[in-house]
Amino acid sequence: MKTKILILTALFAALTAVGAFIKFPFLYSAITLQFFFTALAGVLLGARYGALSQLVYVALGLLGLPLFTSGGGFGYFLYPTCGFLIGLIPAAWVIGKLTAGSRSLKRIIPASLAGLAVLYAVGLPYMAVILNIYMGKGMSAWAILMAGMIPFLPGDMVKILVVGLLSPKLLPHIGVRPVEAENPS
Repeated sequence: MKTKILILTALFAALTAVGAFIKFPFLYSAITLQFFFTALAGVLLGARYGALSQLVYVALGLLGLPLFTSGGGFGYFLYPTCGFLIGLIPAAWVIGKLTAGSRSLKRIIPASLAGLAVLYAVGLPYMAVILNIYMGKGMSAWAILMAGMIPFLPGDMVKILVVGLLSPKLLPHIGVRPVEAENPS
């Protein structure tokens, strides 16, 4: 069982990387499927392994593999969108913790919304620091919200809905139960 969950963890790290290349350039960022695969990882693998899958993805990208929308490497820390990449890790953890292996749409959708809130809570302040302090743009809080969140919300809602509809169908077929479902805290 341990081997299977580690393989699935690696698979979701790879799927998140693929999700970065399915992109539509938009403002200071791009619309990608990274959060879609992050949310799926949280629901299907649970908090621990969902977050681990995203940690593997982010670490490999920061170590230089061109896994992000604009490449990779340590210099990516200076990109305005790096905070969103870092935010994928706690977002997957929150989603996994709140769903705990549940197949209920009433649990998956709010958990995914909470994970998205975590993603924005990490990504937006990071974006503000890079754009305003490092790049000297002098953008207001509203301008940061417009650059990094508000236009993306409709697409995020579609991703969450698809995760909510797809996850209950996938959970019985992946052959593992998230750790949280076996040992509730």
